[in-house]
Amino acid sequence: MDFQTYQRRSRETARYPDAGDNPIYPTLGLCGEAGEVADKVKKVLRDRGGQFSPEVRDDLLLELGDVLWYVAQLATELGLDLETVASANLAKLASRADRNVIGGSGDRR
Repeated sequence: MDFQTYQRRSRETARYPDAGDNPIYPTLGLCGEAGEVADKVKKVLRDRGGQFSPEVRDDLLLELGDVLWYVAQLATELGLDLETVASANLAKLASRADRNVIGGSGDRR
């Protein structure tokens, strides 16, 4: 599946207040779902010595799907398409790698 198809199809399931004019809701949802991913990974470190079982991987697959859904909704709310977001990200990272500034901080380095 490509990004355009995912974004369009995921939008069909968007049921939240003022969908179409509400970037706040998907932003908060994204934070929550990213937190769930982080919590599951933390527990792998704490309880499983850093070993990801097939069950944990399956759980993370579902949580990462939720993260992707919220990213798609936020992009849609902002009038952006995921294809553009993904392409811009790869171009940014390639530029940083070429200039040897992949490490460090700052969005526009």
